[in-house]
Amino acid sequence: MWNDGYTSEIDYISEYYSELAPSRLKLALLACGVDHAVPTEPAYLELGFGQGLSLAINAATNSGSYYGTDFNPGQVANARELAHATGKQLKLMEDSFEELAARTDMPAFDIIALHGIWSWISDGSRQALVDILRNWLKPGGVVYASYNVTPGWSPAVPLRTLLHEYGRREATGSIVERVDQSIGFVDKVIGANATYFAKNPALKARLEKIKKQDRSYVAHEYFNSHFHPMPFSEVADRLSEAKLTFAASANLLDNLPGIGIPVAARDVLAEIRDPVLRETTRDYFVSQQFRRDIFVKGPRPISPYELGKRIEQVGFILLGDPDKLPEKVETAAGMAQLREAVYKPVVSALAKCPDYCASVGELLAMKETKSLNRKQIWEALLVLTNARYVGPTSGSATPEADQLAAASLNRELVERAEASASIVSLASAKLGAAIPVSRIEQLFIRAQHLGEKDPAAFVWRVFSAQGMRLLSNSKRLEGDEANLKELKRRLSEFEKSRAPILKRLGVL
Repeated sequence: MWNDGYTSEIDYISEYYSELAPSRLKLALLACGVDHAVPTEPAYLELGFGQGLSLAINAATNSGSYYGTDFNPGQVANARELAHATGKQLKLMEDSFEELAARTDMPAFDIIALHGIWSWISDGSRQALVDILRNWLKPGGVVYASYNVTPGWSPAVPLRTLLHEYGRREATGSIVERVDQSIGFVDKVIGANATYFAKNPALKARLEKIKKQDRSYVAHEYFNSHFHPMPFSEVADRLSEAKLTFAASANLLDNLPGIGIPVAARDVLAEIRDPVLRETTRDYFVSQQFRRDIFVKGPRPISPYELGKRIEQVGFILLGDPDKLPEKVETAAGMAQLREAVYKPVVSALAKCPDYCASVGELLAMKETKSLNRKQIWEALLVLTNARYVGPTSGSATPEADQLAAASLNRELVERAEASASIVSLASAKLGAAIPVSRIEQLFIRAQHLGEKDPAAFVWRVFSAQGMRLLSNSKRLEGDEANLKELKRRLSEFEKSRAPILKRLGVL
């Protein structure tokens, strides 16, 4: 089944994308010194929301009004269940982008988000998106768009073409069966030493990775009729028709030249005056495959004085173990070593604050950070946010209502965890976003909701009823005793390490 070439035979994966959260969008813009006009109660539209998890969590944990559309009726139905669980009013539609663009009953929006849409639709649908952005985004409004980009994707386009064409012309059965048959066929072609693959050996490793990926993701990524990776410059030119200007990357590290750009590239990029050419050239230095871009309708620079004031007001909360500070982070330029002399004092100061939460200004005034300046603290917090070790606090105007909505949605999600491992995030009103929570952790929480006296035994009843077994040291455990022992170990670890964090975030 297809909608203008986009497969609807299999539903998309349920995943939360933190870059879509209002607080993260604002943080990325502030990191680049770019002003916007998004209020604390924004009108928010997500185009192509998939299973609706990101939209539901963002609506539950933030003030404002939330809208979304997706042409897949099964996904819309799922999103409506999640929306109902929040207790908040979400406007969810089943319109195509062309149908949506033709509507006359929509408000103007402060934020419009489209994740994983732009590269996988027809040019007509892309034009409808541009029309929506041009007509419905307020001046000063923000657009988030993620898409596959050249040059990073260029070597793999023929691999995708062969997978897609075999699935369309030769394979039979369900979409999952056709995906598997297509992977097997390309594997044979590579094994027969086809010249293209011999000259591009990294594609064999890419196919091995595809073999391990969720088939829902693979079907949507590789098996749509339309697939158009394009250079950043082409995307920027198309969005300029809607009066949009590139302002920042939603990947916070990409906004920090000292960590996100190879050393050899910095002088070359610094010489380029045109920002579109500079971003396009940067993608060659890092072989960018996927961009997460933020555009603004009428961006304005923030003066240095005002920027400093705003930075000091931003709050952060510790998400990781203060005794397990990351030593390295992965960037587009490779692995970057974190300076302990900078990062350790910041984390130590944050860990001494009430609820492990403080603003940049408060951290700057603490004795633990007396050797650091504001820029060092700010950049350390941005890097640690990208690593999910800290998170920016919500700027919502309705924290009490958000907490109730998040708790209600989380009850729905942990109940679903009994039957499925598809959702590994729970909502946090303190973050205005989600935090990763594994299925087993969710089931421990579910046991708590049900008043179970032995959470480990509860989880084992759920797993054993579905014929599931745990792994320990990569080995499958057999029998009740071994699995229960492992679950009790994990429960102890959860209660010691994870539960305190989840309590701080209002998840428990």
